Amino acid sequence: FVTQECHVQNTAREYAKLYAAEAEMLEGFGEVPEIIPIFLIHRPANNIPYATVEEELVGEFVKYSVRDGKEVNFLRRDSEAGKKCCTFQHWVYEKTSGNLLVTDLQGVGMKLTDVGIATLAKGYKGFKGNCSFSFIEQFRALHQCNEYCEMLGLKSLRTTHQKQRKATSTKSKNLPNSSTVKKMVPKKAREHRDFISSEH
Repeated sequence: FVTQECHVQNTAREYAKLYAAEAEMLEGFGEVPEIIPIFLIHRPANNIPYATVEEELVGEFVKYSVRDGKEVNFLRRDSEAGKKCCTFQHWVYEKTSGNLLVTDLQGVGMKLTDVGIATLAKGYKGFKGNCSFSFIEQFRALHQCNEYCEMLGLKSLRTTHQKQRKATSTKSKNLPNSSTVKKMVPKKAREHRDFISSEH
């Protein structure tokens, strides 16, 4: 478990470095969130031979996003750090073509720790995250772009989501009325059930 924790956080840290390199070049973007490194140490003489070590963060600890992306947090929505964390999630989502999402962004100010990663079931480039891929779907449905998303030129997820839904409904119109009803109702009911079950 500790090795996976290190692997996940340090992978997210690499994405954060790439995000920072791109964002820092933009005029007016300002400070960029940083995911602090986590180290695995081996203590052979100890009862618990493996442990993780990281920098101590002093100050108010804030959860800017939780694993499933559904927590409403004013500091996440309104603070500079919160907005930049949401933009970081959007940036990673776009860079990986929707295959990977950094979740559980939390920490003190712009210094983040104990993050998670969700990948699609098959993983992404040989990497599998530690969070359910349903968090990616929820992020796509719930993310609201802010000024930092715009500064980075990220595409609105709402438009993509609406285009996909329009494409589906256009196909349905060509079907006879009875099959449209049969196909549309179970799909909506199924989506609703998935959403409810993911809350528990």
